This record gives sequence, C-alpha cells and structure tokens, in this order.
Amino acid sequence: MPLAVALTSDIAKNAGVAYVHYLSFMLCFGALVLERKLIKADPNRQEATAMVITDIVYGIAALALLVSGILRVIHFGQGAEFYTQNPLFWWKVGLYLSVGGLSLYPTITYILWAIPLRKGELPKVSEALAKRLAWIINIELLGFASIPLMATLMARGVGLPAA
Repeated sequence: MPLAVALTSDIAKNAGVAYVHYLSFMLCFGALVLERKLIKADPNRQEATAMVITDIVYGIAALALLVSGILRVIHFGQGAEFYTQNPLFWWKVGLYLSVGGLSLYPTITYILWAIPLRKGELPKVSEALAKRLAWIINIELLGFASIPLMATLMARGVGLPAA
C-alpha cells in the first residue's frame, strides 16, 4: 500500500473547505477569548478600537464558518443525509445559532462604540455593561467549546439511528 495519495482536485477542494471550516472555528474562538480578555469598564481608545476590530474578525470568521459548514454538508462531507439524520448535528447547528444570537448584543454594543471613536471620543462603558458583556462572552465561549465535542462524536457515528 503506497504511503502517499495523489492530490486530486476533489481531494484538494474537500481539504480546502475543511481547512477553511477549522480555521474559521479557531478564529471565532480566538476572537471571543480576546474580547473576553479586553472587556472592561471605561476602556482607553486602543482597547475600544481593539474590541471593535476583534468583533469584526469574529463576524467574518463566523460567516466563513457558516458557509464552509454548509458546503461541507451539501458537497464536501459525508453527505447531507449523514448529517441531517443525526440529532447531534442539529444540536451543533442550534448551539452555533444560539452563540450567534447571543453575539448580537456585544456586536451592536461595539458598533455603537465606533461612533464616538470616529469622533475622537471614548465610548461610555459602565462597570455593569462590562460585566454583562463578559457574562455573555463566557456563555458564547462555553457554547463554542461544546461544538467540537459534538463534531467528534458525530464523526464517529454517535447519534445515528441503528442500522
């Protein structure tokens, strides 16, 4: 048995979409960790700007994660039937959507920070707002951290109906 497999265009496409999917997940998680580290009351200009930029990276990565995930289900994965018949897949989708829904509050908050930042002013961030954002981000991190567990179980057939 040869040790190498020829890199065909199908393998390259499949691997490329999987790579974008994994990289997007890591960027989302990393951005959330950075947001959690940066959040505090009355940030300075550099910290507030970093939060806005980090959330933009998070949003782009989340969109790439969604698109690459859809492509994997439809074209480049085990086949749509494999995923859609598995309740763990729907838990994964639900967690992703829940985390995305939760992220709307911080995202809108950071967008509102951009307004005073463009005017050379600092956003007003109370201790209560900083704590609320930190709490939301903690929940997002927990949800995101659960997704790979479900993915690894799914890849091993856990949740599929008995044949």
